[in-house]
Amino acid sequence: MYRFLLTPRWWGINLFVVLAIPFCVFMGTWQLGRFEDRVQSHEQAEKQPDPSTRAAKPLDELLPVDKVTSGRPAVATGTYADQFLVPGRELDDRQGFYVLNMLRTDSGKALPVVRGWLPGAASDAKVPAAPRGEVTVTGDLQASENARSKGVDVRGGLPGGQLGMISAATLVNLVPYDVYDAWVTLPKPEAGGTGGAMKPVPAAAPEGSGLDLKAFQNLGYTGEWFVFAGFVLFMWFRLVRREAEAARDVALGLVPDGGEESGAGAAGPEGSEAGADRLKAGAGGSEAGPDGADVGPVGSPDAASSQDAAGSEDPAGSQDAVGSEGSGVAEDVRAAEAGSGRGSRP
Repeated sequence: MYRFLLTPRWWGINLFVVLAIPFCVFMGTWQLGRFEDRVQSHEQAEKQPDPSTRAAKPLDELLPVDKVTSGRPAVATGTYADQFLVPGRELDDRQGFYVLNMLRTDSGKALPVVRGWLPGAASDAKVPAAPRGEVTVTGDLQASENARSKGVDVRGGLPGGQLGMISAATLVNLVPYDVYDAWVTLPKPEAGGTGGAMKPVPAAAPEGSGLDLKAFQNLGYTGEWFVFAGFVLFMWFRLVRREAEAARDVALGLVPDGGEESGAGAAGPEGSEAGADRLKAGAGGSEAGPDGADVGPVGSPDAASSQDAAGSEDPAGSQDAVGSEGSGVAEDVRAAEAGSGRGSRP
């Protein structure tokens, strides 16, 4: 009953199932591992002390920024240069903008420093001036932003002096010097009161270190892949069952296996014999009539076919043939009447 599984068509189906199920299981396991890693990193972050409370270290010792060094206090010395405003940033449920200055260090590179946050629009805002001369700043270290970071504006078209993303890739196109692939945010207002009106921007948690929406997306993808594996297996069993039921019905004779063709073939000889009988009957009915006149049968089964054949021929030829046949019949009738008249005389 299951010999159909060895046909070429089912070899292809079986191969697809054998490859699809392990692939779905592998992808589901991988997504589950990503979710578990995020949960584990979140638990470790909660057990560790706040990075901002740890001792400050020079900037170069904390680079590159990762999940461990993100949020750590970094120390850098230099002079403030170009200033930019970062609009569309929210703090305490209020819309405002960041005030960012480039700190030129002795290494030749510049460190983006977020001096604080101001409410309102960045277009016509009055921003406190940055300290002049050489300064030493201590700020919480942050990784460069990307398109997935909160508050980032990737649409472009901002006025001069504004930028939508704090990243080295964006700033290198706006300043004529190298930029660190990181930035710091000052946890306290600047000394001297120059930044007294600005609010400090708290450091953000490193990307992928908490139970955010992406972590639960990984969990959802895990369920989807396992559902796909179960669906493939279910469809395979359903196709096998349907094919087996069809083969069983054919074996029991419930469904004819090419019955129409065999029936037509069996009817062929019988139809030939019946046709031969009709031909014999037609030949017998067309025997010679009185006085040797060859009169066709009246009302014989071949009358309809004769009419069809006559209708399919040329109309002019048909009329001539009908006319000649009518003349012959009329002569036969007159001859029969003459014969009967002579026979009735004494």
